[in-house]
Amino acid sequence: MPRVGYIRCMILSATLSKPTSQVEAILGKKYERVKIRFKGGPVSPYFAEFFTRTQSFHKNFSQAELDEFLQKNIGRSFKNCVERTEEKEITFLANKRGEVKRLEKALAKTGGKPKSAQTDFKPKNAAAFGEKAALFGAAASAFNAHKGALNRSKNYIIQEGTVVPFLQALGVMTDAGKVVAAKYDKFRQVNRFLELLDDVLPAVQQARSQAQKCAKDQSDGAFGADNNLSQSQEGGRPMEPLQILDFGSGKSYLTFAVQYFLESVKKIPCQITGVDLKEDVIKSCSDLAARLAVKNMNFVCGDIAKYSGKNPDIVITLHACDVATDYALAFAVERGAKAILSVPCCQKEVNAQLGKSSNALFAPLLRHGIFRERFSALMTDAVRAQLLEARGYKVQVLEFIDMEGTPKNLMIRALLKGGARLGQEAISGAAPSGKEPALGGAAAAQSLAFEQSARDLLKAFGARQKLADLLGGGL
Repeated sequence: MPRVGYIRCMILSATLSKPTSQVEAILGKKYERVKIRFKGGPVSPYFAEFFTRTQSFHKNFSQAELDEFLQKNIGRSFKNCVERTEEKEITFLANKRGEVKRLEKALAKTGGKPKSAQTDFKPKNAAAFGEKAALFGAAASAFNAHKGALNRSKNYIIQEGTVVPFLQALGVMTDAGKVVAAKYDKFRQVNRFLELLDDVLPAVQQARSQAQKCAKDQSDGAFGADNNLSQSQEGGRPMEPLQILDFGSGKSYLTFAVQYFLESVKKIPCQITGVDLKEDVIKSCSDLAARLAVKNMNFVCGDIAKYSGKNPDIVITLHACDVATDYALAFAVERGAKAILSVPCCQKEVNAQLGKSSNALFAPLLRHGIFRERFSALMTDAVRAQLLEARGYKVQVLEFIDMEGTPKNLMIRALLKGGARLGQEAISGAAPSGKEPALGGAAAAQSLAFEQSARDLLKAFGARQKLADLLGGGL
């Protein structure tokens, strides 16, 4: 067999060409070539295209299935195969007798990129341009070298070269801890999210500690000094694991990243729940957690709007579509989540209403579909931010990842102020059923102003918004 006896690196792409006379008998059609590329994913990380003269057919491969396919077909169905890894290009050539020759070529790299991809400026004839041209060429080369050094030395929370099991399992990292080139954007996205989470962890932990102390003080007041707690328990009672809830967890890149970051990097005990509508995705993530022997994660198949689990400390929503984000935010507010990290997408609800708006002043803004789509997204997220501010959260709207990575790149990050959420009664100044004191003075006025500004914005366009309705602030 042509591929037996050599150690295989992770394949990024493979192309099989020059079909033999046996190709139809072996594969069922007269394929002229097959192109395979690494796309990532825990189950079937490879995508293959089979080409006949007039048609193409698609198939997904697991790692084992790809190995078996290449083993059976190189030299039998196709005479040529070129495999590319991050470090090598490997060519298999078969002759008429079926003998296969293997050629290997290292890919020359500089600063992590093939030489052919370098963009250093080198004038063909510096003398013709004079001294300035030569100086410019040197400056350009120095800049490119400096830029490459900056890219290599980026201080990520998860460093390249550190073996991270979940990233390996999800196809982002090789067995040696090297980030797969095709997955570098995902690697950067994971690290950026962890940076944004890390920023709020101290405040969340402080709020949890204060809440525990208040609960203990209330317990002491209710039962007196002679209670069941020992002195050591009173002085150093361990906190419950940090509760993380990920709505719309999908393939759970970030869910597993948060678990790894909290447990392995920060040494913070946590319990993480991922919720998604797709049964196959939930099963895949549950299986991956089992394979990685991760005990503090569970995945639930269900609708965000109907979820009723344990009160979370932190709520995450990444690209929960349209009003699913609103249900997640409402759950976070109603359950008193101490922090929210939400990257919304597909703000269709307001967009559909703006198309029917009779507000002549904004007609030019709403006339073109792309304008209306972008404006409705900004308007929706502005309303969400104001409503969260009205309910006691300090809100920041941040760039989550570069526009090159995804156009859905705005994150609403909200941190509960003072450890107590504000209900609609508190905003209006009434005592909420005797459980929380009514706000007074500047705090109540500020909350009311945030609420009113959101309502006024919606009213200007005659629109409703789901989070406003869920929190009691609808029109």
